[in-house]
Amino acid sequence: MRTIRIMIVDDHEVVRVGLRALLERRPDFRVVAEAGSADEAVQKALDHRPDVVVMDIRLPGGNGIEATRRIVEALPETRVIMLTSYAEDELLLEAIEAGASGYVLKQIGSDELVMAIERVARGEALIDPSITPRLLRHVRAARRSALASAFKDLTEQELRVLALIAEGKTNREIAQILFLSEGTVRNYVSSILSKLGLSNRAEAAAYAVEHNIKAYLDEGLGSA
Repeated sequence: MRTIRIMIVDDHEVVRVGLRALLERRPDFRVVAEAGSADEAVQKALDHRPDVVVMDIRLPGGNGIEATRRIVEALPETRVIMLTSYAEDELLLEAIEAGASGYVLKQIGSDELVMAIERVARGEALIDPSITPRLLRHVRAARRSALASAFKDLTEQELRVLALIAEGKTNREIAQILFLSEGTVRNYVSSILSKLGLSNRAEAAAYAVEHNIKAYLDEGLGSA
């Protein structure tokens, strides 16, 4: 049975003692270090090279997110679980960006914490189920924002024309589909190229595909 080497980081000694007692009930868990501050956490991680770090967010001398970033950069094989009382969306996203493999709340049960450590040690990612819906909302919002930014200068009709260019349609075909004259379509194409800083239809088609214009239009983001 593989032994999972764990470091506990929390500024409250009572919490560290309690976590150690809980985790060392498992024959395959071994707590190799404890730390009470961000700097101490980084140094002890470098000294002991744990498989998993159970990290609090609020720490003296910095914070757990910055400590996580420093640990993950120095020790890519070490996994970090944020174990915290704070469920703020901003902290969650910052922790993920810093390289945390898991984010669970201190209200978690002991069995769930053990399973979380096992899963993260196997290379899985884990987010507390109570937080997951909010994370997904942030991901969707970021996606919508990225799509909107790519096409923000185009009018609704220009978006339709660009989508058809991406499908390989000629000006004549676009004119027939949108009930426009070919001259009007040519003007739209020129405007699209100018606004996007592109040179030709091939570049326009590639741009539209790269920025997923179909999803942008399907979600109604190009509506006036």
